[in-house]
Amino acid sequence: MNRRPGMLAIGGALALAGLGCGDRSETRASIIDGDPERGRLEVARLQCGACHVIPGVRAARGVVGPTLIGFARRPHLAGKWPNHPDRLVAWLRDPPGMAPHTAMPAVVDDAQSARDIAAYLYTLD
Repeated sequence: MNRRPGMLAIGGALALAGLGCGDRSETRASIIDGDPERGRLEVARLQCGACHVIPGVRAARGVVGPTLIGFARRPHLAGKWPNHPDRLVAWLRDPPGMAPHTAMPAVVDDAQSARDIAAYLYTLD
């Protein structure tokens, strides 16, 4: 095999970050220490489905925001930032702080809820 020095380390880092090959959603969920089932319940409680289509959440058929079908495969968040767990948790906590003109309100009260929701979103492959 012809490999350049450092390429294996880079590939491993990308996979760990959830951006390489393999089960990205599982890797991302473990990085953020979130519980996908609690996240699904929190998405329902916060009524995120009023604006988004969200698989696995009853009556989540909103058309204001983007559909969340296939969320784990998306390369970007809000069309701006790399879809990385830390960035997603920050986005869920304070969307207007990251994108002042967004229509998405800041409704996630605490960091654990944001991690749980992020873990759930990363199951949407």
